[in-house]
Amino acid sequence: MKSIVVTGVSTGIGHAATQTLLQKGFHVFGSVRKQADADRLKTQFGDKFTPLVFDVTDEAAVRTAAAEVRTALKGETLAGLVNNAGIAVSGPLLEVDPADFRTQMDVNLIGPLLVTQAFAPLLGANKSLNGTPGRIVNISSVGGIRAMPFIGPYAASKFALEGFSEALRRELMLFGIDVIVIGPGPVKTAIWDKAEDIDIARYGNSPYLPILEKFQKVFIDQGRNGLPAETLGQLIHKALTTPKPKIRYAAVKGRLAEKILMAVASKRTLDNVIGKMLGLKPQ
Repeated sequence: MKSIVVTGVSTGIGHAATQTLLQKGFHVFGSVRKQADADRLKTQFGDKFTPLVFDVTDEAAVRTAAAEVRTALKGETLAGLVNNAGIAVSGPLLEVDPADFRTQMDVNLIGPLLVTQAFAPLLGANKSLNGTPGRIVNISSVGGIRAMPFIGPYAASKFALEGFSEALRRELMLFGIDVIVIGPGPVKTAIWDKAEDIDIARYGNSPYLPILEKFQKVFIDQGRNGLPAETLGQLIHKALTTPKPKIRYAAVKGRLAEKILMAVASKRTLDNVIGKMLGLKPQ
């Protein structure tokens, strides 16, 4: 039975990917940060699921988990690694707390680096293992190619992940390990319930406050009407198994006219559209 490691599986995309991969016959090693989530998922998913308890920013814990997986594989290679765990920090870049910005980068960029370094030997960088090289799937975002206002920290982390993935893909050709990016738009997950609870009162004296209130509503509405997480689970399975994968898959819901506008309009045109929609253009 082939095995895959997926980070951040307690909810959302990671949970859906785990469910799909188990249904397709894989053994999944899934990371969570809390033992309670590990116990819950083990009960839900059964024997073909092995929980790994670590935070992606904790290098020692990540390496301990990789050693655990290596022991379980008994000399065989890992079929795939899905770098999914992530967070979203929002706020005006002029006013966002630098500590929050660092945390955003630690989780969304340094985390995938630590996880990739720890598990790459099991994917085939260690040529003493038996089996074909595995693949890495990095979960980026539409925010990795197009940055909306007020989610600058998140967009910066995903833009960086795109560059990280491109360099990594070329470096890992040496070992036959492919790297694929998936860049979804809004996905229906519990994160949007959390987003509604974000307190923007800290920006009470900010000129951005009325715009932030409008943006929060628009952003949450888009998320709650986004793609089902199960769609992303199926796409992750495809990226891991199709004979000739693309280097990047987009998964964006929306009207054709909106997609065409985003694809062909100049950056200045999009600035004007977004500025008028949110009230960022001076009257």
